[in-house]
Amino acid sequence: MARSQNAPKGDDLRIVRIELTSLMVPFAEGARDVMEKSDSSLGMSIPSEEPWDGGEFVICRLTTRDGSCGLGEAFVWLPETGVSPAQIVDAVKHALSRYVIGESPFNVEKIRHRMEVNVNRSDVAKGLIDMACYDLMGRITGRPAHDFMGGCCMDEIPLCALIPLVDMETMIMLCRLFHDQGIRTFRLKLGKNIRNDMDIVGRVREELGEDVRLRVDYNQAYNPDEAVRAIRAIEPFGIDFAEQPVAASNYPGMVHVQQHVAIPVMAHEGCFSLQDIVTLVKLGGIHAIGLNGERPGGVTNCLRAVTYAEMEGMGAVLHNQPLGISSAMQIHVAAARYHSLGHDMELFGHLMMSDDLIVDPINYDNGTATVPTGPGWGVELDEAALDTYATGPTVVIE
Repeated sequence: MARSQNAPKGDDLRIVRIELTSLMVPFAEGARDVMEKSDSSLGMSIPSEEPWDGGEFVICRLTTRDGSCGLGEAFVWLPETGVSPAQIVDAVKHALSRYVIGESPFNVEKIRHRMEVNVNRSDVAKGLIDMACYDLMGRITGRPAHDFMGGCCMDEIPLCALIPLVDMETMIMLCRLFHDQGIRTFRLKLGKNIRNDMDIVGRVREELGEDVRLRVDYNQAYNPDEAVRAIRAIEPFGIDFAEQPVAASNYPGMVHVQQHVAIPVMAHEGCFSLQDIVTLVKLGGIHAIGLNGERPGGVTNCLRAVTYAEMEGMGAVLHNQPLGISSAMQIHVAAARYHSLGHDMELFGHLMMSDDLIVDPINYDNGTATVPTGPGWGVELDEAALDTYATGPTVVIE
């Protein structure tokens, strides 16, 4: 409940309770049908045997002494995130919670610093807590979360559509469908082979014309030399950036690729912390920065990364397939830093997942996301849905 008048002070603002709930939300039927048309049933070329039947998440609820609550959400998939919900819960319960309990959510920088110096890595778990602090600040004050990020620059945020790697006709059908809905930016999953990559990008450009923006995602499909040839082959089609063309851990390979192609390269699976971002930029391995709730660990670090990208003269991309809480978070970040990003935001959880776990859906009409106007993230958790998709009891830390 928002506290716009008679706001609590002092000890009433201190966080006294952390609740963590692990979830598994199945893919929506339409998303499953499309992905099953791909060679791997994953809709992408990532070299993984890990099944992908839906999204695994952790929902975090922070509660202050006066009863105010703030929400965070983390999306995980082992081939990309490298941690499971159980590992996130364990990191918070046995380590990070001691730097949160007893603190005010307004002290996000203090909390961030203490978590950083006392616990190495664990960026997803740290980000989950940080995200919930921003919602909690909004709930306490009755203000939208973007007010704590610099204010709102845009009320509607243009979106990018994700096109999975399936047969050509299905990919074109999806492009037309989203184009008819007002979307003018598309991320194309590639990586089957270089000839197929060229055919896909060329056909999409022919179908949609020169006015749309295209970005591509290889999901680690190639070795560095192959990646150079693959990216050069699609340069004539006008590409905003190429995402993760080589293995996530191959930083020298990313450098080799970026030094030999004109299209900006972006890391995803191999880039989690602010230091990862800075290292890749300084090495010359990326010319675009990918961000979400898990990378580089919450709102505070995400805002820092956007500023860093702007200072380095490169774009920043907000993209993910989250539930409603993290979708709202990314929308608020985009609203606050819209003029610094340079790329349309991509949110696909509301289409991929069978439930978004919020009471009232976010408005995604006309190819945009409307910024929620309520306090904090401006969305309410669907408690019944939380119970439905929970994979175990809620872990309570006090």
